[in-house]
Amino acid sequence: MYYPETEKYRCVIMRGGTSKGIFLLENDLPLEAELRDKVILNIFGSPDKRQIDGLGGADTLTSKLAIIGPSSREDAEVNYTFGQVDLTSSFIDYGSNCGNISSAVGPYAIQQGLVKAVEPITKVRIYNTNTKKTFVSEVPVENGRPKETGDFKLAGAPRTGARINLDFAGTAGAQTGKLLPTGRVKDILDVEGVGEVTVSLVDAASATVFIKAADLGLTGGETPQEIDSDPQLLDKLEKIRAKGAEKMGIVKKWQDAVTGMRAAPLIALVAPSLDYVDFITGSTIQAETMDFAARCIFMQVTHKTYSATCTVCTGAAALLPGTVVNEVMRKDRDEKEPVRFGHPGGIIDIDARVEKEGGEFVLKRAAVGRTARRIMEGYAYVPYQYLQD
Repeated sequence: MYYPETEKYRCVIMRGGTSKGIFLLENDLPLEAELRDKVILNIFGSPDKRQIDGLGGADTLTSKLAIIGPSSREDAEVNYTFGQVDLTSSFIDYGSNCGNISSAVGPYAIQQGLVKAVEPITKVRIYNTNTKKTFVSEVPVENGRPKETGDFKLAGAPRTGARINLDFAGTAGAQTGKLLPTGRVKDILDVEGVGEVTVSLVDAASATVFIKAADLGLTGGETPQEIDSDPQLLDKLEKIRAKGAEKMGIVKKWQDAVTGMRAAPLIALVAPSLDYVDFITGSTIQAETMDFAARCIFMQVTHKTYSATCTVCTGAAALLPGTVVNEVMRKDRDEKEPVRFGHPGGIIDIDARVEKEGGEFVLKRAAVGRTARRIMEGYAYVPYQYLQD
């Protein structure tokens, strides 16, 4: 069928980890950046908090974009650009990566024929254009296709699936060039309207500002609704995040992070292990199942589980002596085991290893497990008139 007033774009909707995104081929999109973004915003249905005129899911965790293309780099098979599409403005944040969406890039690349399928595991080297870093996705393959079903349970995903291992060790210094952007394991920020706060500024996969929940009068076991319903707390967290961005050199003035760098850096609250209620299932998450508790704030909204890139950064921070994360982590944990921490919807683990070389800490391994599934493929239609508005 021919639609003379409408352009169509191939797209795939995939769940990656605990997020959902729209995957587009780089060569299908306009080369000119402004026109490309207009097309993408219309595919998603933004700006509109319900996104009813597009494919977006009306939530920050389901309004995510992946642009994929072949790579000419020697260290990667595919290029991947992540975008966080805003719901209420004509803004796409390309300032960081999303680890959950990253987990779907490997399967997508295999199914699109960009990477040859190799059984039982296909290793896909992925160059993230946002951070200019390469990570490796180990995708289980069966009968020439990415395997989607399996017995690996990812907290926050409704069903079990085939485990995809993502090693982000190569993403240390993704946004600042250093694992410890200031060279210190702790910094004191003088935050307007808040005062002095002690934080740890760490950059692996996604730069993150870590602060102890207790320093803000919290336990660390709060639900996303409890945090998000407190506008004064959210305002404090945003100012701390923005001041951390300035301290890391991501922005020149902290105000720039509020207006133009909403997705990065992230901010995370950490606390010693404790019992709390899983807000998804209503069951009790027990203190003995974790090394510490954490809450990740993303785009000024509490993540309902925990972002994969923040998982990488949290795992690295936990193993750096003297950080606020390391200070709240239980001291009797088995150092041979993965770092395990509790988030609002369960427990997550990361196989991380940090070593000191030449006086500096080096991230040697940062592997997280995720699942992914292809949900839909087809065409998204964008009227030409929409691109003129």
